Amino acid sequence: FNAAARDVAVEVLTEKGCTVDVSDLYAMNFKATATVEDITGGVKDPDCFSYAEETKLAWEEDKLSSDIVKEQSKLKKADLVIFQDTKAMLSFTTGSLESMFSPNAINGDMTVTLWPLQNGILHYCGFQVLGPQIFWAPAHVSRSDCNTMLNGWRTRLQNLLNEEPLSHWLNYCFG
Repeated sequence: FNAAARDVAVEVLTEKGCTVDVSDLYAMNFKATATVEDITGGVKDPDCFSYAEETKLAWEEDKLSSDIVKEQSKLKKADLVIFQDTKAMLSFTTGSLESMFSPNAINGDMTVTLWPLQNGILHYCGFQVLGPQIFWAPAHVSRSDCNTMLNGWRTRLQNLLNEEPLSHWLNYCFG
């Protein structure tokens, strides 16, 4: 389903005249863990390795690993990151129905769950954060319901670049 959602995004955005560059980090075997391997050459203090300090220095000295540099280059060029302009949004599926993501439900409030990522990472890093695209439990609904979700995604993508970022709401509510 995630591949189908990606394909719809590529189709719609391409039809709108956008250049779409998809990075399938899984297919690329992109290493998600932050380690000393992210730095080419030696590190300043191998006995007391500080990832934040060492990668900042590596960035300044053009010593980050090529896979990171390549993906950072794509992000710098992007007008929209779906995880894209200086706008970013989360698009994902859940294994549970929407009713299971409320303040009193088993999975808790999705807004609270997403807060650290949307505000603490994306907004903090300077992205204008758009509301997430959540596909609720596609594995547990009919093919027709999946098609309805994809059609809703297709419609949303038509005006995605004009959406008001959540960051305005976040700043209003939480300063």
